[in-house]
Amino acid sequence: MAADGPEPLGPDWEGVRLHVVSGKGGTGKTTVAAALALALAAEGRRTLLIEVEERQGIAELFRVAPLPYEERKIASGRGHGEVYALAIDIEQALLEYLEMFYKLGRAGKALNKLGFIDFATTIAPGLRDVLLTGKACEAVRRRGKDGKRVYDAVVMDAPPTGRVTRFLNINTEVAGLARFGPIFTQSQAVMRVIRSPETAVHLVTLLEEMPVQETVDGVAELREAGLPVGGVFVNMVRPPVLDEAAVLAADGGHDGELAAALVAAGLGTRRSDAAARKLVAPLLAQGREHAERVVLEREQRVDLQGLRLPTYELPLLTGGVDISGLYRLAAALRTQGAA
Repeated sequence: MAADGPEPLGPDWEGVRLHVVSGKGGTGKTTVAAALALALAAEGRRTLLIEVEERQGIAELFRVAPLPYEERKIASGRGHGEVYALAIDIEQALLEYLEMFYKLGRAGKALNKLGFIDFATTIAPGLRDVLLTGKACEAVRRRGKDGKRVYDAVVMDAPPTGRVTRFLNINTEVAGLARFGPIFTQSQAVMRVIRSPETAVHLVTLLEEMPVQETVDGVAELREAGLPVGGVFVNMVRPPVLDEAAVLAADGGHDGELAAALVAAGLGTRRSDAAARKLVAPLLAQGREHAERVVLEREQRVDLQGLRLPTYELPLLTGGVDISGLYRLAAALRTQGAA
């Protein structure tokens, strides 16, 4: 079995510079990636948040204009940190690649007009993944004129769990395209970064059966492929409403006792048990629903604990996700040692 990947040392993922964030659709992986980028951009550090699915989800979260194919500052972290963002446009990335390795210049743009780029990335999906991952890995390795790293950390909002292993393990795809030349060389350079201790692949889940099972399966696939598994981010965790005794009472058929207690508290009428029962029935139904959810969440936590990975919990933002919510989630991640 391959190594599980880097373990967090102290308050940070020591040595990790590329954080790949994946998760089942609907778990909020883009939100978690954004919060992680903010958390990492603290005390003067600079992070780059990369989107590879061309959805402009990052721009929507930060309430900024659609991101062009260039790195742009979108937020400030704690202590004068900075968050930059990049939405990778596959056509622009391929033109950049053709210019870099083949010096095509205007000829490359002509190929784009002729539809060559769409054709190339459709028949060779491995090439598409090389371009997308290659841009992130280049940002990880990039240094400024002073010799220092341009970015202290790069966070990639990656494809969902079901596709992320194949997306990252581009060697398999590229082997069918070329065994030498620029594409092969580029893929090897990308894989050296992705398989190194500089990278961690984090998975986002909810405390629900399907997302947790997909997370468990995703971790197994990543480990089998030899890719560095990071942490598990449990998103949208609801605060506890009932204590242990109340949960048991709600699930134990004590309707009469609870109704009498509510009547005694002045929430019903002392003259009519029937009226009291009618009043409390919806409340009892909600209590049972909550009790069932508590039991389910406990079971899901046990499954996640079985992965033996660092786990972080993020609260449900009842008012929706806005800028202040992202900063709140970032603070929660810092408090739990994720950054």
